[in-house]
Amino acid sequence: MSIIKLLLKEIEQEAQITRNMLSIVPNDKYNWQPHPKSMSIMKLTNHIAELPGWLTMAVTTDGLDFAANPYEPTFFNNTADVLEVFENQLTDGRANLEGMSEAELEKPWILRNGDHVLSSMTKYETIRLTIAQTIHHRAQLGVYLRLLNIPIPGSYGPSADDLEKMQQYA
Repeated sequence: MSIIKLLLKEIEQEAQITRNMLSIVPNDKYNWQPHPKSMSIMKLTNHIAELPGWLTMAVTTDGLDFAANPYEPTFFNNTADVLEVFENQLTDGRANLEGMSEAELEKPWILRNGDHVLSSMTKYETIRLTIAQTIHHRAQLGVYLRLLNIPIPGSYGPSADDLEKMQQYA
């Protein structure tokens, strides 16, 4: 199987888990944050929803310079809008990755802020980092939801909440 097909398969698997997690965020909790140094649920969910856009950026550009292109996120404070952003970014990212050649995966991609290079990776490594960032921030959201006593879905197997439900029916 080609590397691109493997990446697309992994992206789809992770997208379903991410969808499940984003879909249970209550609209009245978007301003909540567990600690003053932590992101609010609004910032966190919006970041998760935008991450598939980095797939497109990795495929269609040679890098990102924050000094030349300041990051200005748009914040949505409801689950329907966050899911819509996620789906749109995911659709675009998948389409761009599907149109990429394997050879292009080896090309460099540089993240910088002016002259300061933050990271220098291949496009493949940038795509993998995007997937890892999604997983990382999705797990962070799971902790937030757990702190709010919101039952969370399993990611790679049943969650404690799923197991509790199964025991009720046993």
